[in-house]
Parts: sequence; structure tokens; C-alpha cells
Amino acid sequence: MKTSAELETAAALHVASLMAAAARTAPKTRGVDNIKVVAIDDPADRQKLVAKMREIADRENRPGLARDAANIEQAPAIVVIGVENHSAGLNCEFCGQSSCEALEQAEGVCAFNSIDLGIATASAAEVAGRFHLDNRVMYSIGRACLDLRLLGPKVIQALGIPLSVTGKNPFFDR
Repeated sequence: MKTSAELETAAALHVASLMAAAARTAPKTRGVDNIKVVAIDDPADRQKLVAKMREIADRENRPGLARDAANIEQAPAIVVIGVENHSAGLNCEFCGQSSCEALEQAEGVCAFNSIDLGIATASAAEVAGRFHLDNRVMYSIGRACLDLRLLGPKVIQALGIPLSVTGKNPFFDR
């Protein structure tokens, strides 16, 4: 027999896998797959993330990161979605540069990378919602994961989605 807590943790981990699949299969600009996904499900890894979020909060006077760190301490799974910087090659000027070549020389971020990250994140969050898991998209998790290089050295933007299975969503009314 499994306890409710054991079943709820297993559900969160299962849904995290489905969220990763949703992020991976989400539409991407020109079909270029520059999305990276990890799930933090180990308590020791979660504590490293929490510690990094608190470090950034103190160093940069960002109390929201400390608040978010406290929110995720009990999350059984955290899905982190990042995007590598690749020029779309469209010369659209959405990034503020005159061409993709100018963007690359300025070491800027292609606007379509941000769009792709948003679509992948929304797809993953929708899966969490469909399975009734408490969740919230947090830039603060992504910021700490970038500092920790959890998604690799080429990832330039990331967002995190902590999951919770409790009587009340801990990520709201904080």
C-alpha cells in the first residue's frame, strides 16, 4: 500500500515527464530545436537551487528570489526549460538590430528564441494544469539555473515551473 504523500510525489514526477515532452514537441521557429529541459527531483539538487536563489537574492537585493526559494523547498519536482541562442536567420529586426549578423556581432538575443521559450513553457504549464498539479512559471528559478549552468553553457534564457500536490497552491498568495 502507498500513502497519499507517496502517490502525490509519484504523480508530480510523472507529470514532470509529460511536461518535458510537451516542451520538446512545442512549435519552434523554423523548426530549429533549441529547447533544453531538465527536471529537478532530487532533494540535494533542489537545495542547491534554493541556495543559489538565496545567494542571488542577497547579492542583488532581490527579495522575490528569496521568497520563491522558500516556495520551492517542498516541491517534489521542478521542471526547468531553457533556450539556446540561435539566430532565426530572418533579418526581422525584432531584436532591435538591423540584421541577424548585426545581432550576432552585438552578442544579443534573437527575439524568436524568447518566443520559442514562451511557447515551450506554456505548453508544459498547460500539462501541469491539465493534471491538476499546483504550478507557477518562475523566472527566478531559471535565473538561478543559468548561474548553476544546469542546462549547459549555451542556454541564455530559462524559466522554471515548480510542481506541488497539496491542499492549497503554495506558489500563490505568498
